[in-house]
Amino acid sequence: MPSLDYERAASLLEELFSEAEKNSQNGEVPQASAEIASAADLLFSSRIKSYREVLIGCGLARLLDPSINIRLPYISQGEEAFNGRTLDERVINPFLQRRFVPCSRGPYLAIFRRSVRFVPETAVGLRDKDGYSALLVFIDALESSDESTARSIVAYIIYCFVLLRDEARIPVSRISRMSLEQWRVLIGGLLSSQSGGLLPVLLAVAMLRTIKIFYKLRWEISWQGINVSDTASGMAGDITVKQNGNIILAIEVTGRRIEKARIISTFNTKILRSGVVDYLFVFSMTPPTDDAVQAASAYFSQGHELNFLEIRDWIINNLGTTGSVGRKIFKDELLALLDTSEVPASVKMVWNDIVNEAISF
Repeated sequence: MPSLDYERAASLLEELFSEAEKNSQNGEVPQASAEIASAADLLFSSRIKSYREVLIGCGLARLLDPSINIRLPYISQGEEAFNGRTLDERVINPFLQRRFVPCSRGPYLAIFRRSVRFVPETAVGLRDKDGYSALLVFIDALESSDESTARSIVAYIIYCFVLLRDEARIPVSRISRMSLEQWRVLIGGLLSSQSGGLLPVLLAVAMLRTIKIFYKLRWEISWQGINVSDTASGMAGDITVKQNGNIILAIEVTGRRIEKARIISTFNTKILRSGVVDYLFVFSMTPPTDDAVQAASAYFSQGHELNFLEIRDWIINNLGTTGSVGRKIFKDELLALLDTSEVPASVKMVWNDIVNEAISF
């Protein structure tokens, strides 16, 4: 009889979910046939959550052991069956609840009669026959696919769960007081996490708002979403600071290494066009190259200052200077930004996970 490795199942689910989150953040939809996409629309619009949760178990079982008959989720059903209930209780349901994915509170098999078989005849007596038919479309496809195609199908299923989670309201973990060292750990964790570049921007915006409030400055701070064209938005950078209607600082937040070609391009397409005097590159990972720094210095004689700041040091130094008052302002501003509907659920989950680690430091 096939035997599932539940640790491998948990690791595979985590891997597939992380890939799906990354696809969602980048606006990339996993490939799927028209039939699979149509079945997913039915399945994820069904009020019966168990139908779609069944698919995670069947998909994991198919990938971990192709000899399993994924239509038989009870070990009493024969040599080719698998223990769907235990897989759900140990791996799937805890994972979905931990990741704030709307799901059943109990085992998905509770919706079916004992020793259910995922075959057309089972539809008799079910409330949502269309949803169940959509489930069978996926099972048919998984059974007839090679390993690579089966993984693509399961990846598409998990991607749909990520979209489902992103539509739900995810509570953001609150924090009270944090020391500078705890902030250092927290910010470092946020910067090293996958967020599609959003977290560094949110950190920078929160810091600028903190400076404005703490020093009672008459700044107008505006910022734009990730991957939004500066030309289309009319902004000089990712973040623009104005006073009395004039740009006093334009900021580009980046996780990529800044090279000479980027400096020249930025100057010609943004700085020169917008008449920006102070342009700040805020980087989160690798410092700029030497020739990028030299290129930036060359524009100084033309009346334009292009400077560079490492974001974590910049924030920590300001949090230290502004003291407990400034740290409270920063915390409140950052939480307010994270709690908006524009911030994807996956980014909120990154925050929640790293906060839990930082406060235990």
